[in-house]
Amino acid sequence: MKKYEVVKKNQEFNDIINTGKCLKSYGYNIYYKDSDSNYPKFGIAVSKKFGNAVLRNKVKRQVRSLIDHNKNLFANSKNYIIMIRKGIKDFSYSQMEQDFVQLIKKGFSNEKN
Repeated sequence: MKKYEVVKKNQEFNDIINTGKCLKSYGYNIYYKDSDSNYPKFGIAVSKKFGNAVLRNKVKRQVRSLIDHNKNLFANSKNYIIMIRKGIKDFSYSQMEQDFVQLIKKGFSNEKN
């Protein structure tokens, strides 16, 4: 992910989560909302209850990698918040990717620009 593709502000996070639509799976909640930009923007959220900082950062790095590898599945004019759920602790990277891609394809198959 490039710097300009990241949602950083707390107000933007809350706006997307509170007023956007949601997709849910065992490992992820993905909130999304339309935006004015020509490229998708992403935010990643992991609860402090998930584990220690090392584990949280590892999972965030893995999710960033998943986003980079599957960017073509996301619509260009939307902002996304990816919340990681506790169930993903038991997954290997390949299982994480499979769950992620399956959720994206299921949720955005008819909304693609």
